[in-house]
Amino acid sequence: MTDAASVLAALGTVRDPELDEPVTSLGFVASCTVSADGVADVHLRLPTYFCAPNFAFLMVADAYEAVSGVPGVLRTEIVLEDHFASDAINGGVAARAGFVSAFDGFAESELDSLRVDFIRKAVLAGTDRVCRPLLAAGRSGEELAALTLGDAPASPDRDRLRARRAELGLPSADSSPLLVDPVTGEAVGVSDLPLHLRKARLTRVGAEANSGICRGMLRDRYPTSGLGEEE
Repeated sequence: MTDAASVLAALGTVRDPELDEPVTSLGFVASCTVSADGVADVHLRLPTYFCAPNFAFLMVADAYEAVSGVPGVLRTEIVLEDHFASDAINGGVAARAGFVSAFDGFAESELDSLRVDFIRKAVLAGTDRVCRPLLAAGRSGEELAALTLGDAPASPDRDRLRARRAELGLPSADSSPLLVDPVTGEAVGVSDLPLHLRKARLTRVGAEANSGICRGMLRDRYPTSGLGEEE
């Protein structure tokens, strides 16, 4: 036996690929129940009817994987509501058919490369979150370039950055350079530091702006809070 709280906790590991935030804190989980015979039924919702179908497919597929891995869940049903491609997405995920099969004739490739692109953006945004306090405290560019990941103060932002780097196979140990190229994993030198930090800042600002827009549109579309939503 399992309960809805366990399933909701698993959903907390599922992220919006563009925003790099959990679908729970964003308010995307409309309902979550578990029957006595182990059937987990989760309904997801998005800010608009026309949210990009590739992003939506990734979230629904990731939710399916996360919920299916909860001990005691014997069958998983993930339903995306109120989306123009709900039928294709829900059917494709339930059949474990993949994005190309779900959108036969419209999709040319699976979404692995898209996922990698967004994790790289998450690494850049996370770099800014970790480095801004260090710069504000008076660290110079030369000092920043010499720091390791373990030199940065412990924080949820550092943990988040470490996790995203690990997902890409980038150096993520305490002894790893704090600043690495999100594509190659190589340390960022002093000469490349200003451009790297500008890219990191712009990526972080863009993600946070989009997060605010999405939250606002979701509130306009649905008057009730989602399960696990952060106000």
